[in-house]
Amino acid sequence: MNAGRLLDSFGYLWSPLTFAALVALSVGLMWLALAPARPRREVKDRLDSYLERSDVIQEAEFSRPLASRTIIPALRSLLSFFGRLLPQRNAEQTRQMLEQAGRPFGLGVIDFYGLRVLLSLLLGGGFFLLAVRNPNGVMTLGGTLALAAIGFMLPGFWLGGRARSRKRAILRAFPDALDMLTIGVEAGLAFESALVRVGEKWDNALCREFRRAVGEMRIGVGRDQALQRMADRCGVEEIKAFVAVLVQSSTLGVSIAQVLHGQAAEVRARRRMRAEELARQAGTKMIIPLVFLIFPAMFVVLLGPSISVLNETFGTLSGGTGAAP
Repeated sequence: MNAGRLLDSFGYLWSPLTFAALVALSVGLMWLALAPARPRREVKDRLDSYLERSDVIQEAEFSRPLASRTIIPALRSLLSFFGRLLPQRNAEQTRQMLEQAGRPFGLGVIDFYGLRVLLSLLLGGGFFLLAVRNPNGVMTLGGTLALAAIGFMLPGFWLGGRARSRKRAILRAFPDALDMLTIGVEAGLAFESALVRVGEKWDNALCREFRRAVGEMRIGVGRDQALQRMADRCGVEEIKAFVAVLVQSSTLGVSIAQVLHGQAAEVRARRRMRAEELARQAGTKMIIPLVFLIFPAMFVVLLGPSISVLNETFGTLSGGTGAAP
């Protein structure tokens, strides 16, 4: 009887516990069934982080000044429109000149032609609008045509000056860069690694061309072709001769360290000869400033005080001679 009462009381307590356990187990199983798997949750979190991340390109674009985002693209479109109006007969020569000038302001061939047309229209049209009230139509027409021609030729002179100044900068930097390139190769670096080291050492036109050549090699362009393109962009005879020797040495299997050592000595000798030539030309170049600038000032300082004395002396003598009769 006692055992029966104990079983009845235990059964009375067990039924609520069993119900609660079953409910908890059901909730747990439902959560496991509906909850996403861990890899899927990691992918979702990663995608959310990408969506919340700011656009780097957009930030870089909006960090630029307003003029470079609005005025310059509109001006470039205008230059392209005018550039398409001209014939493209000398496009290759213009492209080569732009490359030798370092592509100033990112101008292309079409943009450069458009700049010529736009400047010609501005100068010629501006003069015509100012001189339209002049009754002499021949003078107005002649001035308009002359200023239009000047505006058309000015970009060519400007581009030629940029190309010449860049060539001089490359020629000045070439001996030191070649010495450092020779030292790097003789120390055990590969030729491309030595070019990278030289490009990281200085920031000039030649080192930028070195970095560009290495970038072309890394994307699959052959070394000889990349160096030949670099020589064409530089437009300097010393660079062209250097690249030709490198291409020939790689074809014949000659040690590149020996070639660089010989080229460095030859370039230093050429630099010394150019310095001596410029020193010999200094005397001739100083004649014009001496005759037209320095000598007149010296004559004014030296002879200026004596002019008044001579004037008084000759005036006294002329006065005395006239009063004698």
